[in-house]
Amino acid sequence: MIDHINALQTSWYLSPPWRETIPPIAVNLLERVFLRTTRTFGYCCGMQWKHECWIYSIDCGKEILHATQNQIIGTGELQAITVQKPAFVLGERVFLCSHDKGTKQRLILGIALVHNSWFYLVELVSPTLAQSRTISNRFSLVGEKSLVRVNV
Repeated sequence: MIDHINALQTSWYLSPPWRETIPPIAVNLLERVFLRTTRTFGYCCGMQWKHECWIYSIDCGKEILHATQNQIIGTGELQAITVQKPAFVLGERVFLCSHDKGTKQRLILGIALVHNSWFYLVELVSPTLAQSRTISNRFSLVGEKSLVRVNV
């Protein structure tokens, strides 16, 4: 029975929420963008798959705003920041090192730059039928050191 549960969880974690092909992104990480809703410029400091579309995090200097691709216009200019490229890409399979129960394989569902370090959005726990009082969000940003690339 436990093998069936582990197989189901592995299938869940490795099934991309966007179905077969990963949808294209509208702007690149660190790209300067114009945010239509506030009529300001900022740069893309992250993105995640949520509500059936990419949600972009835009650093506008004093605050970070979130927008869909219809709310931003990319300029093609990259922000001059001296950080290394992210170690993982969207949709990549990884092992979650710090997770101690069940399957450890996950998909990268988002990337964010936080204080000059890259963090990656992964699903920590699978959905449950009953509402949990202890877990309000199944997803978490984890650092590069907590992930290992899966060689497929």
